[in-house]
Amino acid sequence: MTEVGPNCFQANGKLKTVGHPMPHVDIRLIDGQGQEAAPGQEGELLFRGDHLCAGYWNKPQATAEAIRDGWFYTGDLAKVDADGHLAIVGRKKDMLISGGINVYPAEVERIIETHPKVKGVAVIGVADEKWGEVGKACVELKPGEGLSLGELQGFLADKMAKYKVPKYLVVVESLPRTVASEKVRKFVLKEKHGKPDNN
Repeated sequence: MTEVGPNCFQANGKLKTVGHPMPHVDIRLIDGQGQEAAPGQEGELLFRGDHLCAGYWNKPQATAEAIRDGWFYTGDLAKVDADGHLAIVGRKKDMLISGGINVYPAEVERIIETHPKVKGVAVIGVADEKWGEVGKACVELKPGEGLSLGELQGFLADKMAKYKVPKYLVVVESLPRTVASEKVRKFVLKEKHGKPDNN
């Protein structure tokens, strides 16, 4: 995050983790009630230190929401293992709750991206009468390829829990991305494809 500088962690070679905090970087993980998350429990990642930005230019409300009591609230969800290695599990605003269970789109997207026909993907949550929310995969395919929902679900069946497998699929010509960082603009996808169907 540009708000907290170019690097906050030092890699340690442990797979699926970002490592330990750099010297002079304080971190906290807090649960939904603002309490410290226990080891292995998911929580929102907070930073404190001299590397933090002073705030957002001409945006006092956004600054007040992001920086509280000297801590920067990232919106990233993470967990720490018994050895103190931190792993990012997803974004708080992207998380969907299906049948009372947290589903992190980033995890599902990483696996879908291994499909040989897929160029890029974004998973969004859509309303569901039974489960509350379910996943919808917005997929950008490689040139000349086609992909059905059944084919995608079959590909994912032995790679993740059933509740994580997207219930819907929409193939898009290209994923909407920001110019500078090329991050997928999920709010655009939600506005256009946020209904429980394959469109």
